[in-house]
Amino acid sequence: MLQTLKTAVKNKEIRNKLLLTLALLFAFRLGSWIPVPGINMEMMGYAMARGGTLFELLSAIGGQALQNGALLAIGIAPYINASIITQLLTIAIPKLELWSRQGEEGRKKIEKVTRWLCLFLAAAQAFGIAFSWHNSGTLIPIFASESTVWVAIIVAFIMIAGAMFTMWLGERITEIGIGNGMSLLIFVGIVASAGLAIWGTAVAMTRPGADITLGVWQMLMFFAFVIVIFFLIVFIDGAERRIPVQYAKQVKGNKVYGGQSTHIPIKVNANGVLPIIFATALVTFPMIITQFISSFQPVVDGQETGLQRFAGWWQTNMSPNQINWHGSVIYFTLMGLLILGFSYFYAQIQFKPDEVARNLQQHGGTITGIRPGKPTEDYLRKINKRLTLFGAIFLMFVAIVPSIIMSEVARAMEIPGGEGLVNAFSATGMLIVVSVALEIRTQLESQMMMKHYKGFLK
Repeated sequence: MLQTLKTAVKNKEIRNKLLLTLALLFAFRLGSWIPVPGINMEMMGYAMARGGTLFELLSAIGGQALQNGALLAIGIAPYINASIITQLLTIAIPKLELWSRQGEEGRKKIEKVTRWLCLFLAAAQAFGIAFSWHNSGTLIPIFASESTVWVAIIVAFIMIAGAMFTMWLGERITEIGIGNGMSLLIFVGIVASAGLAIWGTAVAMTRPGADITLGVWQMLMFFAFVIVIFFLIVFIDGAERRIPVQYAKQVKGNKVYGGQSTHIPIKVNANGVLPIIFATALVTFPMIITQFISSFQPVVDGQETGLQRFAGWWQTNMSPNQINWHGSVIYFTLMGLLILGFSYFYAQIQFKPDEVARNLQQHGGTITGIRPGKPTEDYLRKINKRLTLFGAIFLMFVAIVPSIIMSEVARAMEIPGGEGLVNAFSATGMLIVVSVALEIRTQLESQMMMKHYKGFLK
């Protein structure tokens, strides 16, 4: 990776793209620290605890922007949810399905629908969070106004603008920068959260009465386990099944074509981290809705409404941060089924056995021991289903087991700030970091290859 970056920086055009990407990412991080007016930061800790898992998840993805009460507090989350809903609706609504088959023009129409849906979800989320802060006493009057209701409305509109600006940043990175902009924003948010968690633990270890030597050894043992999980993720992410293909010789004029042996690579985890992201988003989506509605229903005389009780039950039983060895069976089951479903859903979209079999037959290629045509299609479909199942099981393992183990390790060793470390160094987060880093390396290599061929042609 470092060698690829070193080589890429030497090319002026790629270097400019890298600088533009870094500038846009800097703007994103800057917006994650500039506070919104009208927020009492001393009460923010109580508001975060009241918001529960939803607030913690949004804060972790956005690099603690929500915890800072920043302009880009809700960040990229509305766009992720909008993308999920749009892709699911593509199957259910014929019009969207037709657009998905119209190439670039259809993609632009679907992106427009996604943007409007992102605006709607950002509004629901922003008003829910703002009035939750209002009910918890986190908001303070602006311009000597006695009511904080208007402050909540102003804060909500600022956060909506921040969410749309974050979406714009992601689209600009994809268009003029390096890599997928939305993935990079999530990547930067996770890395920033990890850095802040390490800093918080280091500060906790230097407090009066703390054993620094013991704390350092505990941290080293924790990070040793993190490195093991990291290498496991890298190993599986690069694993692939290579199906041997033999091309027949073809004589055209005075030249002989074909007669080569190659292979079709099918990645074990071809879907990357998308099934986990989408599954997590769907699990937290009811929290967004209930948080939005219940925020307008303050607790009166200690009596919660039915919706608020449901939100509390969902937060307790469907929270990854509260899962342990005796945790919620419902959460395990639901997450596993959603990851499995999304894995097969994306496998159907990304890999087309019928198209591959048809292309092989048209170019005189055959899989060793398999007849061309329908037998080849059936064989490829069977292989893809098996690999998809293995990849889905791996994603289930990554989404659940390492977080439980790291949580138990941090609790057993009594690491200062251990909960923050577990949340920051979740296996899901590491999988996202690995996937995005490998994607950036691939794009850099492909762009350098294009520049090399352009120079050759000149």
